[in-house]
Amino acid sequence: MRIINGLYRRRRFQIPASFKARPTTDFAKESLFNVLSHLIDWEGAYALDLFAGTGSISFELISRGCRCVTAVEQDRAHVAFITKVANELKTKSLSLIKGDALYFLNRAMPQSFDFIFADPPYSLGKITEIPQLVFDNNILRKGGVFVIEHSKANDFSTFPFFDQRRNYGSVNFSFFVRT
Repeated sequence: MRIINGLYRRRRFQIPASFKARPTTDFAKESLFNVLSHLIDWEGAYALDLFAGTGSISFELISRGCRCVTAVEQDRAHVAFITKVANELKTKSLSLIKGDALYFLNRAMPQSFDFIFADPPYSLGKITEIPQLVFDNNILRKGGVFVIEHSKANDFSTFPFFDQRRNYGSVNFSFFVRT
């Protein structure tokens, strides 16, 4: 796993071979952040990383200047890895929640976010519910951006606030902007 830009640029972390998570490829992550750099001012932003996996997106967000990144991950080994990397980086900007991302979205949220990223398992049966939960629970701030990573089989273009879809090989990102 590599951090592409910002304070921790070029830092690499070895992901254990036993991990089930498929981290977003460096190519797709770099392309994603190139698009996002025109949509979001990272400095001081509040971000949410759902289905955090290896924490790759969380650490990229922190490196680029987010004030606080809340990462939600259920797998115990992944949580331990994210904690280890956060300790190595000596960052206080990460709030890590060990738990189910869908449960997290369904409970009352006292906080809203400038940016939300969701990278659920492509096989998740409830993947199409995620954008609806984000907007129904009002956790994306006005002007905020929500991105969901998904397979080519998913089409979110008819959802409210849908903005665009980007395809990078087998990785697809659908962007939503709260107006």
